[in-house]
Amino acid sequence: MRLTLLLLNRAKLLDYYGRFHPSVLTIQQFIEFGQKNVSAKNSFVFLRKELPVRLANIMKEIQLLPEQLQNMPSVQLVEGWYARSFDDILHFEKSDASNETTLKKFNDALDSIQDRHKTVVETMAQGVMEMKNEAADVIPNLEGRIHYFLDRFYLSRISMRMLIHQHLLLYGDMDNPSRHIGCFDPSCDVLSVANDAYDNARFLCEQYYNAAPKNDIRCHKPYDPVTETDHSDRIVMTYVPAHLYYMLFELYKNALRAVVEYHHNEPSLPDVQTLICKGREDVTIKISDQGGGVPRSDADKLFHYMYSTAPKPPSPDAILTTPLAGYGYGLPISRLYAKYFNGDLWLNTVDGHGTDAMVSLKVFPKDASELLPVYNKTSSQRYAATVQAKDWSEPVDGLGLHRNRVDSFKPTCH
Repeated sequence: MRLTLLLLNRAKLLDYYGRFHPSVLTIQQFIEFGQKNVSAKNSFVFLRKELPVRLANIMKEIQLLPEQLQNMPSVQLVEGWYARSFDDILHFEKSDASNETTLKKFNDALDSIQDRHKTVVETMAQGVMEMKNEAADVIPNLEGRIHYFLDRFYLSRISMRMLIHQHLLLYGDMDNPSRHIGCFDPSCDVLSVANDAYDNARFLCEQYYNAAPKNDIRCHKPYDPVTETDHSDRIVMTYVPAHLYYMLFELYKNALRAVVEYHHNEPSLPDVQTLICKGREDVTIKISDQGGGVPRSDADKLFHYMYSTAPKPPSPDAILTTPLAGYGYGLPISRLYAKYFNGDLWLNTVDGHGTDAMVSLKVFPKDASELLPVYNKTSSQRYAATVQAKDWSEPVDGLGLHRNRVDSFKPTCH
């Protein structure tokens, strides 16, 4: 009986908090919040309302997933973690914000939530893999529904970890580099982060293939006598170094692997070319390789979850141990990190030659606003099982037959 009442109460609270939209923050607001020595009390008051809203918005979407996916043990495990974290935060809903003991307990709760959710990406990926193997052919529009959900689910996770980690760095017991403001470095050196990402990707590549291409890296920024004080090529910006590193490390891993595999019979490997450019609105990093590119028919799949041009690891346990082979999560999650603060990540690939990977990030912190999923009628309709009728003709294969249609030789009636 007590468990039933608890579940009913949680459902009511999910409905209540799910009606609110998350509060969108900019990097500028994160920085100002940390610089002005805003009290732990104010941060506590904000988070005890904001975190339940973000949790409720994505938990409501989990309930819209196909039943077969919801029933997967891995997905149920993740859903249980989110429910516990939702309850943990709501425990402080009416607590005295001026009580030091309350603030300490809140920090402990956030630390537990952060630890509880540390394997969410892998666990949800395992659930999706299991479900695809069992029910991919019987669930309508499965690929589109899962891709839509995972983009929103993982982006929501990035945002909540940002809020929690930022609070703990500012007001908890976690060590924080002196010049950093929580997770943010106001003088993030893009070249330095890129070199670190390349060095670590090169180490893995050499370990795996016994070879790795060099990285020809350069910076460029138009000289502006009004804003620039010197002619140095050093490019700095206000950003989260860990996010930038994650994106560049993933792109370098892909580039190095592609080059080594494409030129493995040649006496030398062509360099990877990296350009870092600071423009009027964006800092753009372009990583160019001569790794053979990707056929145009596969280019759209590069950001699909579970798709990878690398050979699959031999077992699910290899997800944390195989250095360069993938489960197809590196690129889509890297793009989410870029999009989180109003940036982007995309690929231009030339089949038979190579690929240009581009990351674009906002120069000004006031323009770098969070991108957050919002649960509403529009989002709920995207989980519908119905598939819209195609309003374009389908490609024809080499036999003159339409792909995916066994009866393509038959006339079509309307």
